[in-house]
Amino acid sequence: MREGRVLDRLSSLGVDTVAALPCDRTQDLCALLPERFHTVNLTREEDGVGISAGLAMAGARSVLHMQSSGLGNSLNAIMSLTVTFGLPLPILASWRGVYREAIPAQVPFNRAVPEVLAALGIPYTIIRDPSDEGLIDTVVRDAYESMRPHVGLILPSFWEGTDEACPAEQAFPPRARESALDYRRAFREPVMTRNDAIRVIAAALGDEAVVANIGVPSKELYAANDRDLNFYMLGSYTQATPIGLGLSIAADKDVVVLDGDGSLLGTAVLPVVVAQAPENLTIVCLDNGAFGSTGNQPTNACCQVDMELLALAAGLKKTCKVQDAEELKDAWEDRGRGPNFIHVVLKPGNAAVPNIPLAPGEIRERFMRALLG
Repeated sequence: MREGRVLDRLSSLGVDTVAALPCDRTQDLCALLPERFHTVNLTREEDGVGISAGLAMAGARSVLHMQSSGLGNSLNAIMSLTVTFGLPLPILASWRGVYREAIPAQVPFNRAVPEVLAALGIPYTIIRDPSDEGLIDTVVRDAYESMRPHVGLILPSFWEGTDEACPAEQAFPPRARESALDYRRAFREPVMTRNDAIRVIAAALGDEAVVANIGVPSKELYAANDRDLNFYMLGSYTQATPIGLGLSIAADKDVVVLDGDGSLLGTAVLPVVVAQAPENLTIVCLDNGAFGSTGNQPTNACCQVDMELLALAAGLKKTCKVQDAEELKDAWEDRGRGPNFIHVVLKPGNAAVPNIPLAPGEIRERFMRALLG
């Protein structure tokens, strides 16, 4: 069975975790993944880039699996996170749109994928038929040895002639359940800025690994309390919590994500956090109702979305809302095991802080040394 041999190859290469969003051409492979590896089921391919980055920095060895159309959702994260920080990212992509493709919508983007990857300087390897099976090793090894992304484009012809690995319909867990919520919160007029909240948290940090959101939040954390266990993001919008999730899956330390309302509104990762349920993860949503790093344009959280309620709807059980420094201190001290979601209601505004004088590679190296000892 070819699917089993592929999984054997991944196991022999030291792979321990697979982040995946399925393709109908690889449904049998996807069904077998949880039997062999820690599997992170994605709801959006781009989040798999951040999760894989966190896993890699925590010492895990993962592979990202997606349909090739998902590369279109992921290219900015690959370039601004994986490439910028020099992280390994082997991607096994089911290459659609070019071989006996019956869905017209699969063709326009997917037929251009090799040219797109080449234009961005992302290495790729085409895996056409069973004789190319060994090229999977090439993809994974190169990604880890060269500390870069490498995409294996697997044509549907590779799987032709394989035995059925799974029944046509997989067994589902029971879905009968009650969904009930008694929720009432009052928003007061904010008194803290994001920098105020970051300084409260920075002063309380112990041995936690911290992921700071892109732009000004990272600079504010650097100014408040620079430490080796801070991972400062320099780009890759929406990827703070995915990175933190990847870290929390593989690391022994507690992991804290300083995320924002705009970033969390743009991702689909909260249900994935719930499914993985890492007890060592705390997400701090610094909600100033604005895209702070781009000029404080209002987000939909300004007067519309309640970010704590959004977290509850995703399935997070341990949530709270804080609106001043004392409430934030109390929530931090009382948070216990997670996953936790602390919703901090803030007013917009950025502190006048300098740029972080560290290159991406320096940020990664000192963070990983501190994290892994």
